Amino acid sequence: MVLVRHGETEWSRSGQHTGSTDLPLTEVGEQQAVLLGTVLDAGDFGLALSSPLVRARRTAELAGFPEAVVEPDLIEWDYGAYEGRTTADISAELGRQWDLWHEGVPSGTTPGESAADVRERANRVLDRARAAFPHGDVILFAHGHMLRAIAIAWVALPPSAGTIFALSTSTLSELGFEHGRPAIRVWNAPVER
Repeated sequence: MVLVRHGETEWSRSGQHTGSTDLPLTEVGEQQAVLLGTVLDAGDFGLALSSPLVRARRTAELAGFPEAVVEPDLIEWDYGAYEGRTTADISAELGRQWDLWHEGVPSGTTPGESAADVRERANRVLDRARAAFPHGDVILFAHGHMLRAIAIAWVALPPSAGTIFALSTSTLSELGFEHGRPAIRVWNAPVER
């Protein structure tokens, strides 16, 4: 299973938490998505899924997967009152280092999600992916925190483990098996010209 984080957006560039705010890719993000398409072949996959948000759908389209099926469970973490804010800003307000994976978020315009909430969605995505394995590999186009949640669920790490997995925009990761057990085979691999 291949995990693709969407290309750059204004907020990913500035470090702002971007949950349900539906930002487009920047020009750089569009170029990154096209570059992804140079190493991905839609014919290699039995199922392509995308978050419903435009930044993920556009990345899929430009990477050669215009028919990727929208999967609502791939939407990014609901950051509640922390939507649009940076970790540094939140930490300064709290007077200590804030960690999304351990503390979650307070409710805001939207309720916000805990790591356990996101893990439930990750498990549903994995169930759908596993059901498709007999028909070929699976590719997911989604977001930094959601893809981390999927990876740690795949290898049965606790939700809080997401804090140790950095994931840049427009990168590829691969989940598979090693000696018959779920494994993270590739993580946060950039695509270069």
